[in-house]
Amino acid sequence: MNTTLTPARTSLRRKASNRRSRAPSHLPPVQTQESHDAALNAIRAYLRGRTSYDAFPVSFRLIVLDSQLEVKRALQCLLSNGVVSAPLWNSEKSQFAGMFTVSDIIHLIQYYYHTSSYDNAAADVETFRLESLRDIEKSLHVAIPPLLHEHPSATLYDAAKLLIQTHARRLPLLDNDTETGHEVIVSVLTQYRLLKFISINCPREIQLLHLPLRKLGIGTYVTPPPADGSPSPYPPYHPIATATMSTTVFDVVHMFSERGISAVPIIDEDGIVVNMYETVDVITLVRLGAYQSLDLTISEALNQRSPDFPGVVVCTAGDSLGTLLQLIKKRRVHRLVVVEGEEEERRGGKVGRLLGIITLSDVLRYVIGEAVVGGAMEPLDERLPSTGTTTPSSNPSPEQPPEA
Repeated sequence: MNTTLTPARTSLRRKASNRRSRAPSHLPPVQTQESHDAALNAIRAYLRGRTSYDAFPVSFRLIVLDSQLEVKRALQCLLSNGVVSAPLWNSEKSQFAGMFTVSDIIHLIQYYYHTSSYDNAAADVETFRLESLRDIEKSLHVAIPPLLHEHPSATLYDAAKLLIQTHARRLPLLDNDTETGHEVIVSVLTQYRLLKFISINCPREIQLLHLPLRKLGIGTYVTPPPADGSPSPYPPYHPIATATMSTTVFDVVHMFSERGISAVPIIDEDGIVVNMYETVDVITLVRLGAYQSLDLTISEALNQRSPDFPGVVVCTAGDSLGTLLQLIKKRRVHRLVVVEGEEEERRGGKVGRLLGIITLSDVLRYVIGEAVVGGAMEPLDERLPSTGTTTPSSNPSPEQPPEA
């Protein structure tokens, strides 16, 4: 893949049609805030009447890793099975021990980059065990993932609230063995699977969600310059983390670890989005044992990217939530880059320039409409918008890598 070539983009806007307009009686009803809110309430009621069992696919496999397994072997296991996370099991205590995700590898890379040599890192990773990852997080002063989980018979609405509460992208579902009384890991519910479940089972309600994403406050957007023309106190594209083709891989890894995110838009000198660098790209380097590749530029590192990279999925702020959910139904989407479109161009903007980021966390938080904060229910419109691209102080909900 030519790293300087803009990847294929998927627009959420409908394609122009040459067909004659249909009669007015066949047009969809006029979209109002009232119909939009009614559709959201119907979706929430539907989730209250369904359990996590209902979201399980007909056939699926579950990979569980022993917490005493070496990190390198665990990583090979994930990649060979095409997944990027797995529950951990403490065989000594016969209980759930957390999740192993690519974020753990990112933290490990940053730790060794600062405290050791490439050779020592390569040698240590051979024997480093999963149970020691929490010590790495403590040394880096990053948040330790909570051990919260849910029962598979809990409602999908409660599971969604717990996902929001823990700022997680995946929720382990645990039951108890009736004979031994020990915990049993049944499955893992991800944000993507939950939103896809909604998109498949609530088509009528989704058709009524046609208000613009920007108007709904879904996602995080670039801070506009001061209206009086004075210099902005923020760096360009604040609060979104960005990189260019000349940025080094480790600089991006630092963004991943420090901000708790899993992808950074790659922009050119005009702010046009030309690519995306993700945590899974870094994992590819680690799997190859190319620890020294952290000093490569993004342009050089993208030459080692898998050829099946699907490209950057983009939308405009004028696209609707309903169309976004329809897209999730058709393909695996974990984030969308909001770019300037024709509307922004008429106001002096430039088509394709970075405008914002929308994560599945943003979408789920809006659809559920509330979050558990400090034991109290807090409505969406009383909280600051969040995304996977702001600093920890302004965004408590880090975006995670694509789920299995």
